Amino acid sequence: QVHLAESGGGLVQPGGSVRLSCAASGNIANIRAMDWHRQAPGKQRELVARMGSGGSIVYVDSVKGRFTVSRDNAKNTVYLQMNSLKPEDTAVYYCNVREYRRGNLYYAGDYWGQGTQVTVST
Repeated sequence: QVHLAESGGGLVQPGGSVRLSCAASGNIANIRAMDWHRQAPGKQRELVARMGSGGSIVYVDSVKGRFTVSRDNAKNTVYLQMNSLKPEDTAVYYCNVREYRRGNLYYAGDYWGQGTQVTVST
């Protein structure tokens, strides 16, 4: 079983920054592939960024140049650095692990964090 714990959300002013964390625990050695999603009030959940198993990262156009995904393998944690935030970035942000390593083997999965609220407002 894999457990994801998200943190780092909160209230931030337009133009500000926040860093979200997604820490994996349980029967997992390493996150290989994962996504960041968000869901704004009254809207469908949307993909924000995708990190592939080879380390490539793609971003949705609306966040390119402002959001950055990084990882700390020693802490089994993936981060979403969000800069130049806009009111339209207000949403609950979720991490989703799609592939991970356990021992010397790789596994596909579909694990989600509980979500963390980011509110961009004055």
